[in-house]
Amino acid sequence: MIIPLSTKYLISTIIFSLFVIFAANAQAVPPREKICGHWESANNTLIITISLVKNEYKAVIDWFSDTEGKPLDYWKDRHNPDPKLRNRKIHGLSILRGLTYHADTKSWEDGMIYDSKHGKEWNASAYIDDLGLLRVKGYWHFKFIGRTMKFRRI
Repeated sequence: MIIPLSTKYLISTIIFSLFVIFAANAQAVPPREKICGHWESANNTLIITISLVKNEYKAVIDWFSDTEGKPLDYWKDRHNPDPKLRNRKIHGLSILRGLTYHADTKSWEDGMIYDSKHGKEWNASAYIDDLGLLRVKGYWHFKFIGRTMKFRRI
């Protein structure tokens, strides 16, 4: 079968265009922004979105497992130490603030994480391990006194 020359040019142009589009999308995300996006906890009970806002990383709760079968909007921040904040919804709640990227350690440090189950705020740090899992550590002044949660990108 003989393909007309104009069709060959069209096909070549389409293939080249696709290559350019894919190459542009394949450009590496700057290391400091690799934390941004949607993440699901390793135990499948929490989905968060992390974003960069004015050089500070923040996270909000997109979804969480409700073992009682109530709608997500039902749950309030009832354990908050500030009585004025106890009517805030957990769904959409900002739970992480103040993280800054440290290029030398490829980690995000010096943040604070809020635990709505207990109404406590903890120091926070995070990094992405070799398997691509996000590890967020909440701790009290010293990193060895804390708990790490694992998340996978979704």
